[in-house]
Amino acid sequence: MSAVKIKSVMGRWTVWVPLVALVALVLSWGRDLPLLAVVAVALCLAGAVLAAVHHAEVVAHRVGEPFGSLVLAVAVTVIEVALIVTLMVDGGDKSASLARDTVFAAVMITCNGIVGLSLLVGALRRRIAVFNAEGSGAALATVATLATLSLVLPTFTTSKPGPEFSSAQLTFAAVASLGLYGLFVAMQTVRHRDHFLSVARDGVVKDGALSDDVGFDDEHSGVPSRSIALFSLVMLLIALIAVVGDAKAVSPTIESGVDSAGLPHSVVGVVIALLVLMPETLAAVRAARRDQVQRSLNLALGSAMASIGLTIPVIALASIWLEGPLLLGLGATHMVLLALTVVVGALTVVPGRATLLQGGVHLAILAAYVFLAVSP
Repeated sequence: MSAVKIKSVMGRWTVWVPLVALVALVLSWGRDLPLLAVVAVALCLAGAVLAAVHHAEVVAHRVGEPFGSLVLAVAVTVIEVALIVTLMVDGGDKSASLARDTVFAAVMITCNGIVGLSLLVGALRRRIAVFNAEGSGAALATVATLATLSLVLPTFTTSKPGPEFSSAQLTFAAVASLGLYGLFVAMQTVRHRDHFLSVARDGVVKDGALSDDVGFDDEHSGVPSRSIALFSLVMLLIALIAVVGDAKAVSPTIESGVDSAGLPHSVVGVVIALLVLMPETLAAVRAARRDQVQRSLNLALGSAMASIGLTIPVIALASIWLEGPLLLGLGATHMVLLALTVVVGALTVVPGRATLLQGGVHLAILAAYVFLAVSP
């Protein structure tokens, strides 16, 4: 990258805002923050989210789909897992269900919130949102299997009392989750990549690259150069570290607010999931506005899959030194919501076309989940 381009890039807010957010993370780490500092960190978090979306789109524009969606989903999830483990180490017995609450919240937010918003935006723009039913159906089936193996079965197993896995069962769930996720990524990126590319309204598969200008420097082709894409990848990771780290910094305030309001502790997991999934949400909505609904679904379902497929194996390893129980099994209400999500999701993706109604139905399920989390 030339000196002129470096100077131009470094002058952008998408570069210095994540750096400021990272500095805020370093200054606030492990400290009790006053309200004014919490507000400042929250503003840095919001700016880092917007910057992460921009850099994710640069990377996606360079590598095309479905690799662009995969980069953002995996990057967010890896850092999210680190956040969960950190909070569990610090939280003691109070955090025994944090992994379950956060992962299930991520599944509900992605499969209903992001999917619903994307379909709503896509249908508002083109009357009917069009996507690839083969790829979306395969992704939803994988999410449903992972969620059942990791979050439903612990409620019914009898080796240990309560909604817990035994060590052998947890090991099996971890290996199965990682194996299924790895198999899906192989299908998505190599063997059946065409199933995850956008489709035109005549049913023809289109190239996954973004169709409009998002501020790249390559004046000839509109595609960012390799050096710019690598720079954006580094900035994406910095922005995501800042997002998740700043979310942890404000989490004590969130927990205090939840306790003061007399709300269930599981609401903390919901708020954390909402914060860390903001980059994917914004990226998915922007893709839907460009009539790239398939990319939106790749982001949503890929994030749900990564949240389970990567979190459970890491938690299984962490359980070796983490003290206290590890509660993974869902309660009856959440199992009903999960089953409803899977059934409605299957009915949504099978036709490969959706209207405002399908988007509204998914958002209604998310609203029910949030309401029942606050008022169980």
